[in-house]
Amino acid sequence: MKAVKLSLVIMAAALLTIGLSSMAYAFHDGGVANCEGCHTMHNSIGNTAVLSKGGATIFKGVAYLLKGSDQSSTCINCHSGATLSSYHIFTTGSIAGVGPANYTPGGDFAWLTKSWTPLAHGATLNGQRLGHNVIAADFGLVQDPDLNVAPGGTYANTNLTCISCHDPHPSARIIDNAGTIAKRTMGQAVLPISGSGSYGSLPTATEAVGVYRILGGSGYVPKSYSGGPAFTTDPPVAVAPSTYNRKETATETRVAYGKGMSEWCANCHTSIHNDSLSSAFIHPASNQALLTSSNIAANYNAYKKSGDLSGAQATSYTSMVPFEEGTTTIATLTTHAGAGTGSTAGPGTGTENVMCLSCHRAHATGFRFISRWDNDSEFITAAGAYNVGTAAGNRNNVEYTAAMYDRPASNYATYQRSLCNKCHAKD
Repeated sequence: MKAVKLSLVIMAAALLTIGLSSMAYAFHDGGVANCEGCHTMHNSIGNTAVLSKGGATIFKGVAYLLKGSDQSSTCINCHSGATLSSYHIFTTGSIAGVGPANYTPGGDFAWLTKSWTPLAHGATLNGQRLGHNVIAADFGLVQDPDLNVAPGGTYANTNLTCISCHDPHPSARIIDNAGTIAKRTMGQAVLPISGSGSYGSLPTATEAVGVYRILGGSGYVPKSYSGGPAFTTDPPVAVAPSTYNRKETATETRVAYGKGMSEWCANCHTSIHNDSLSSAFIHPASNQALLTSSNIAANYNAYKKSGDLSGAQATSYTSMVPFEEGTTTIATLTTHAGAGTGSTAGPGTGTENVMCLSCHRAHATGFRFISRWDNDSEFITAAGAYNVGTAAGNRNNVEYTAAMYDRPASNYATYQRSLCNKCHAKD
């Protein structure tokens, strides 16, 4: 009997451990997380005064009682690690000669710590051009040294942090299967958030779910940015697979982007956003930029690589050139998202559109201007290998392959040109 009781105790402890582990992966759970995960109540941890990065003991002065020197450092305290792991978006430790370890759809901010020189045409690729320059002093990330404000907007480089995009105390929430977004406002009742809205969970009659990646909704501006520009557009509707941080050596990781991504990016990059197909100066990227225009959808589905237009719509999707599906119906998007198990179909309904993330990643990449592929060179591959160049100080094949999410060069033509051709087929 004692042995049975002991076994039950051990089993209960194991289940509790598993439960706590699972909770760690759902820390935000679509809404505000555990307060003490990010803040210290009295500027101390475990009865020890919080230490500044320089080691001096301080009892006051850590802004907003954060556990990091700044907002992004506080976020990266959890969202970092030396190896690939779930929600990590910053690889710690040395990445000399290799790419960052993490392969989230948004990219790894550790790319910001790398640079190559020279590249094609003698150009130097500095780390700050590889991603959004979030300020995280504890991890060596600093403000953009060249751009004072967001391209096409007014958001100051001195205020760019993780919470510039992600609302740590989110008011926006999804209240129905149609992706309708409501916001918490003072004095008005709103459904409470019961879970994440990033993975296809549906709200109920009494409980809402969070918006995609707890992105800031209309009216949002961080408390730390006094006088900063408030967002005017709500977050996009999208569904990610629960397993999303993975190499794509053999299969795709598909985030089912629904609608509104470019419009949301325009909160900061206002004049870059364009929903007019008649403009000759700015690439269309919006809910109105349908892939059915100028046979783009047909090109996308047929294009496999330079010189090969034998593809079929049922298998043409690639996360190197994703698109929006033109729907906010969460149940539909959920059937398409997956990590090696999601839909492989390209555009086929006529509602799909190009968006900012069709060409860029949200965090950082190994290529200039946060591009998903290399636009600095005429060729992505040369003689069947990735076109890393031969100059001293240039990136090596391991780094380049990592930037391509470990796709082998053999996926492409012997001399593969830009993946702009996935839509335009001009090669």
